[in-house]
Amino acid sequence: MTDDRYLMTRSWAYAALTGSVTFWGGSFVAMKVVLPELSPGVMVVTRFVIGCAVLALTLAWRGSLWIPGRRDLAATAVLGAIGVTLHQWLQATGLQTAAASVSSWIVAISPVFVVILGWALLRERVTGGRIAGILVAATGMMVIVSQGKLGAFLAGRAWTPGDGLILASAVNWAVFTVLSKYVIDQGDAASPVRRDRSMVLMFYTLVFGLLFTLPWAAIQGGWAALGHLSTYAWLGMGFLGVACSGLAYIFWFAGLEAVDATQVGAFLYLEPVVTSLVAVPVLGEPITGALLVGGAAILLGLWLVNRT
Repeated sequence: MTDDRYLMTRSWAYAALTGSVTFWGGSFVAMKVVLPELSPGVMVVTRFVIGCAVLALTLAWRGSLWIPGRRDLAATAVLGAIGVTLHQWLQATGLQTAAASVSSWIVAISPVFVVILGWALLRERVTGGRIAGILVAATGMMVIVSQGKLGAFLAGRAWTPGDGLILASAVNWAVFTVLSKYVIDQGDAASPVRRDRSMVLMFYTLVFGLLFTLPWAAIQGGWAALGHLSTYAWLGMGFLGVACSGLAYIFWFAGLEAVDATQVGAFLYLEPVVTSLVAVPVLGEPITGALLVGGAAILLGLWLVNRT
């Protein structure tokens, strides 16, 4: 591959990753719009039905709707359980008590966990700068969720159950990112080399995730509410399905195919910026001093992690 083609490939990967986190940054606001009218389970199932349809149509149009080998199918089943079912349960449930803008900043700490997992599972080198970055980012997260009252946070009085679930989703997404990179790179001898491998794997990941989510939605119920959604909620659902559950996952896997997992994780830094900007006019959420200071600390910490 020539240098020009290499640079072009990485340029497209960076553009795709930017698109992913932009959509996901808006997803926190869209979920806050939809959740008052739908149960979390029904919302997640509906958005991923739409997302799977978008992916299936895209693959069919490109002539790439092929079935992976048994090993790849097993891997996508695990990825679907982690990156779709568990991740969406954590976020949708957490957002019932956590603010959208606060949630996005907590999730932005996910790249830190990618570094930690890289050290623990892949034996990657962790420098003093990266350790300092982790500590700075963690402090910023505490400032945000405590709304500047660190004493109350440390005493357990400022941490909502929703904040805890959103933090768990950040760790979970780091695990999903590292495992996805491993699956994409390893390949499956039973799967012939075909075009759009990352997109096909993403499609089956979403399908398995959707299947695993059905019991959750069945237990929660509330399907009748779909017939009475407001126009505002349907717009939010359409955005969640087409952009966040269809296009964003395609872009994310395409980026993982082209660049390292740690570099991919760095793009999550953009997500809270998008969420905060959208949440102000749509949800009327204020931009507080704690959010600005804590957010700046997270970005500084993540920069330290990424540069060393």
